Amino acid sequence: MPLHVLVVEDNALLARNLADCLEQQGHSADFAGNGVLGLRLALENHYDVMILDLNLPGMDGLEVCRRMRAQQSRHLPVLMLTARDTLGDKLSGFEHGADDYLVKPFALEEMLARCQVLARRNMLQQALVLAVGALQIDRKDRTVTREGQAVRLSQTGYQILLALAEAHPRILTRSELSQKLWHDAPPDSDALRSHLYLLRQQLDKPFAKPMLVTVHGVGFRLDAQA
Repeated sequence: MPLHVLVVEDNALLARNLADCLEQQGHSADFAGNGVLGLRLALENHYDVMILDLNLPGMDGLEVCRRMRAQQSRHLPVLMLTARDTLGDKLSGFEHGADDYLVKPFALEEMLARCQVLARRNMLQQALVLAVGALQIDRKDRTVTREGQAVRLSQTGYQILLALAEAHPRILTRSELSQKLWHDAPPDSDALRSHLYLLRQQLDKPFAKPMLVTVHGVGFRLDAQA
């Protein structure tokens, strides 16, 4: 499963090594060199895992994790990196919301394995059926119904709808949707527009009120009242 990872690490050499390891295995990553930027990216974008250093400029990893847990509507698994290896340090990390702990220095293969386990565990813990108003998405069967009627979607349409439902009630920007669908290699500038148009035909046309809403100049969201 390709992962979209947020790496918050101020050591440039380690960040480059992490990037190389992730990219070689087909994953994508965004990077932040300080805690303030790391928190902002975590709250504004959709990631499968966060790799979070403990000692960061601007805001340390514990505070980043604490604030993110307080503000974020969905659970983002956090793998905390640190040179501190005492039990007290680890317990503090868990108390602030970390899911796993990796002590420096570490093998990149172990880091990658831990990220994959965290992402898989988080996916399994999510409810199999996601509901937004009259819309229901069955993650296991990849089926969609609205007001009890089956909605047939293309694979890309399903991915867009799932991303919007998981983010609800937050607005997803065009760049966030593009990143979610194609990571760093979007096909062309009109591809997302075409898929959104088709999704609207499949999701909204048979019903009285549209559920997929465009927030002009911002992005897209689902209207649970539709």
